[in-house]
Amino acid sequence: MQALLEHFITQSVVYSLIAVALVAFLESLALVGLILPGTIMMSALGALIGSGEVNFWQAWLAGIIGCLLGDWISFWIGWRFKKPLHRWSFMQKNKALLDKTEHALHQHSMITVLIGRFVGPTRPLVPMVAGMLDLPVSKFIVPNIIGCLLWPPVYFLPGILAGAAIDIPADAQSGSFKWLLLLAAVLVWLTAWFGWRLWRSGKSGADRLTRYLPRARLLWLMPVMSIGTVVSLYVLFRHPLMPVYLGILGKVVSR
Repeated sequence: MQALLEHFITQSVVYSLIAVALVAFLESLALVGLILPGTIMMSALGALIGSGEVNFWQAWLAGIIGCLLGDWISFWIGWRFKKPLHRWSFMQKNKALLDKTEHALHQHSMITVLIGRFVGPTRPLVPMVAGMLDLPVSKFIVPNIIGCLLWPPVYFLPGILAGAAIDIPADAQSGSFKWLLLLAAVLVWLTAWFGWRLWRSGKSGADRLTRYLPRARLLWLMPVMSIGTVVSLYVLFRHPLMPVYLGILGKVVSR
């Protein structure tokens, strides 16, 4: 799949935008998104945006279209085939995730539709389950549109940052800057992930990682990671090549 997309992208701008829309569509489509490495593909497309091969605004629009199509087809599938879906063996095997999604939609439907767009396992499930529960369109459409507007650039971002870094002129300091950029990105991601784990630890049951990351450990890991992130970002922004990098990123969004 990824090789096919890479071939598409190298042919023309139109093919590149079709690839963006296709990945966003499949990543959002009911159940298909559970097996598709959409996050990796979106990051790879983001790298092409960062390197200037694909226009940022056109890719954003293509991602929004693919996202909306996938979500609304998923919503219709859930509404039209609610009874067969409940009896399907695949759904029975993933009943715990399905039950959690249904419970969240019953409790906070609009927030669940919005946040579910950014959580891998629930992204291709929430619209379908919303349809299965006969969620009113008025409660689905607003958070769905907001989510589809915000989701593409968020998932493009890691690739954009990496693609822009490739264009930094090679000199004695470029190697250290790129390593520092990678370190800062990893620390930001880990801090956000640890924060999410800490927030979730008081609201949900245990999972496989709870054994290694109990709440007590997260309570001291979070401050340590936060300090490390702040320090790395401070050093990164003080680096002599940071203005050059910001200039490259500025060109990405101004094309």
